[in-house]
Amino acid sequence: MGDIDLLKYALHEFAGIDDAEFDRSRPYWEKKHYRKGEFYNEYKNVCKHLGFVLDGFFRAYCVHDETGEEKNVFFFSKHQVVVSYKSFVNQTPCSYHTESMVDSTILYIHINHLTQLYQQSHQWERFGRLVAEKAFNIAMTRTEDFLFQTPEQRYLDLITQHPEIYNTIPLYHISSYLGIQGPSLSRIRKRMAGR
Repeated sequence: MGDIDLLKYALHEFAGIDDAEFDRSRPYWEKKHYRKGEFYNEYKNVCKHLGFVLDGFFRAYCVHDETGEEKNVFFFSKHQVVVSYKSFVNQTPCSYHTESMVDSTILYIHINHLTQLYQQSHQWERFGRLVAEKAFNIAMTRTEDFLFQTPEQRYLDLITQHPEIYNTIPLYHISSYLGIQGPSLSRIRKRMAGR
């Protein structure tokens, strides 16, 4: 399956975008390759694109003003949408960086084109609503996980959402995302392996 056909299939599965409506969007999608360490969007920049990850892995992270410590907030992996959503929707500066953690490839669409599609089509308008709901759920789940789940439960959820993560990125990035120290992550992994 070609890249554009994969996107078409994913959008149909996610939001019911039919062939005719996808064809309406076809001229707007562009492919971009990112090298490891290259930014999808940087802190204080306005996010102008919504991307679909063909392959690779991205992280969204913030940097503590005083210590310079990086804190991973979100991960985006294969066949997921990558976007700094609040910045994208409001067209305001972003509160964090979004960086490619490995060589990655996306198909992306500019906000102006997506807005145009929303105005032309109920299917695309529905897509926009579903993306908004998904982004809200991800953010709320992330917050609630820190309040109600153990680090072990957060670890299991992470593996479910991003199955290739341990073969893709260094463990310290995973520890940062889970809000635990490296030795704690090692203990969790050891316990899981023993089950």
